[in-house]
Amino acid sequence: MHGYVQPGNVTASFEKADSRALLWGGDISKREGKTMRRVMRTGSLGLVLAAIALGGSPGLAQNVEQVKLVFEHVIPNIEGKSMVAVVVTYPPAGKSPAHHHARSAFIYAHVLSGAIRSQVGDEPAKVYQVGEGFYEVPGSHHRISENASDRDPASLLAVFVVDSKDKPLTIPDQK
Repeated sequence: MHGYVQPGNVTASFEKADSRALLWGGDISKREGKTMRRVMRTGSLGLVLAAIALGGSPGLAQNVEQVKLVFEHVIPNIEGKSMVAVVVTYPPAGKSPAHHHARSAFIYAHVLSGAIRSQVGDEPAKVYQVGEGFYEVPGSHHRISENASDRDPASLLAVFVVDSKDKPLTIPDQK
C-alpha cells in the first residue's frame, strides 16, 4: 500500500559540482591528462569486456537506476530506528527490478526531476511528476519503479525510517 502526497513547500536542491575540479583539484598538465585518458580508455574497455563475459550487453547496463546514499543517521528519540535517504536516478527508459524493502521500512519518495512510474502492491501503476510524492508502508511489494520517459532522465529522493539493524534496504525479487 502507498499513498499520494500533494506537492507543497517541500523543496530539494542539488547542485552539480564541477567534476573536473572534484576529480583533479584544478589544472592538470598535458602529460597527466594523456595518462588519465589512457587509464580511462583501458578501464572502460575492461568494463565492456567484463559485461560481455558475464553474458550482459553494455547497452543493458545503461537502463538501470543509480542509487546514491545522501543521508544516514540514528533517530535519537526513537530507540532502534534510523533515517536513511537515497537519491535514485533513472536514465531515459531506466527501471528498477521488482523488489521489496526491509521489513521495517516506512518510505517516503519525492520526485526531484522528470516523471516516475510506480506500482506498489496490487494498486494501479501511477506516474508521479516533479514535486509529487508517495509513501510505502512496511512489507510493500514494489512491482514497478521506472522512468516514465524514454527521452529524459528522472530522479527521486527516497527517505526510509527503518530498524537500524534491518539490512539490506532493498531486496530484488527472485526470478
